[in-house]
Amino acid sequence: MNEETKIRRISRRRKKVRQECYNVMVYLLVLIFFLPVLWIVMTSLRPEVEVNTRPPVWIPHQISFEPFVSLLGAGHTEKSVPFYDYFRNSLWVAISSTGLALVVGTLAGYSFSRFRFRGSIQVFIGMMLARSIPGISISLPLFILFARSGLLDKVSGLMLIYAAMNIPFTTWLMQGFFKDIPDTLDEAAQIDGCSRWQAFVKIDLPLTLPGLAASGIFAFLTSWNECQIASVITRTPASKTFPVGLFDFTQEFTIDWRGMCAMSVIMLIPAVVFVLMTQKQLIRGLTFGAIK
Repeated sequence: MNEETKIRRISRRRKKVRQECYNVMVYLLVLIFFLPVLWIVMTSLRPEVEVNTRPPVWIPHQISFEPFVSLLGAGHTEKSVPFYDYFRNSLWVAISSTGLALVVGTLAGYSFSRFRFRGSIQVFIGMMLARSIPGISISLPLFILFARSGLLDKVSGLMLIYAAMNIPFTTWLMQGFFKDIPDTLDEAAQIDGCSRWQAFVKIDLPLTLPGLAASGIFAFLTSWNECQIASVITRTPASKTFPVGLFDFTQEFTIDWRGMCAMSVIMLIPAVVFVLMTQKQLIRGLTFGAIK
């Protein structure tokens, strides 16, 4: 018994040491990925004399909120960056395109998982291949198309583009979630008097909340951070988003690194808040699906 007890203790210690090593590795990886974000935050708060110093100053000797005051202050001039316009455009484009992509992608994913029609596999594969095309390669055709249709330099044009970009991924992800739900649940609901639509809303849709949350996170962050297509389609502050607006800090001979980093920090806040809010829904959806 003593030898067995010793062996068990040794095994537990080994497992504990192994787990601690894994934890240290994870923390190191998180720190490596977090360092650029930390450097952006520090640059937005450091004095201007410390921005381009050599060797670099890792910890600011003095905290300055001047870049944030310049962005959020009321005393804007013609040379000021139209921060509130960019914020409104980015928020409107991200939310509307995410909502449209979720609605269309969810319905399409349900259709591909429940119905079989001629050419369904080809259509599904075609949607996936369309998502693999780089956005910059279609920027010129989109520019010509939008210029002729009157959607150039408009928020609605960006909304349509981002929704079209996110629909294939949303369709693919939701199709997998709906496919894992047994058809017998729909049949039982229809026997109890539900229509096909009621079975979809009351039975299938609640079970796919984790997929909706994951799709929403992906679509929102894609729309929020996209820059290549937006830099071609947008021209004025009436439609420019945050990523395109960062170029306003680039002048002929100098770059306002503090202002650029300050806007980047503000860009992070809505994205982080959206992810945290959706993460709660993701956990709720997983719990609800397990209970059902």
